[in-house]
Amino acid sequence: MSEAATTPLAQALGRVSSGLYVVTTMGPSGPLGFVGSFVSQVGFKPPTLSLAIEEGRDHLVAIREQGHFGLSILDQDSSKLMGAFFKKYEEGTSPFDSLEMLETECGVPVLAGALGWLTCKLTSEHTPCEHVVVFGEVTAGAMLREGDPLSHVRKDGLKY
Repeated sequence: MSEAATTPLAQALGRVSSGLYVVTTMGPSGPLGFVGSFVSQVGFKPPTLSLAIEEGRDHLVAIREQGHFGLSILDQDSSKLMGAFFKKYEEGTSPFDSLEMLETECGVPVLAGALGWLTCKLTSEHTPCEHVVVFGEVTAGAMLREGDPLSHVRKDGLKY
């Protein structure tokens, strides 16, 4: 659908901004990751994040099994790291092969080149739509350098 055909509702909904993150966990064959933008802090005590993942993705299965997920916070300097997660890979290779990673206390890798990172322990989930919203208590994190996180808006809030 062209931008001109986008409905007023879709245009307005698309302006609900979000950040850009690389979400990681450990799967049965090694690290898994994807670019996530449906992320929000939802509480202070304990610090809690919500993360929406489309139902049926391997990443969701792995987060459920691992019980933890990582969030690499991207900025302008680290935005190029997202590209590795949009490519198709041959069997036996992954985006992590070409990226420098930090291993966290809970065993979830995060991107060493990110602005900062957080790890979360899965606490609950809710399925309001085609995405499952998982909630995670933040267990660790660090800023790796000074900077501002990336912000993302869509032209159409009814699709990626």
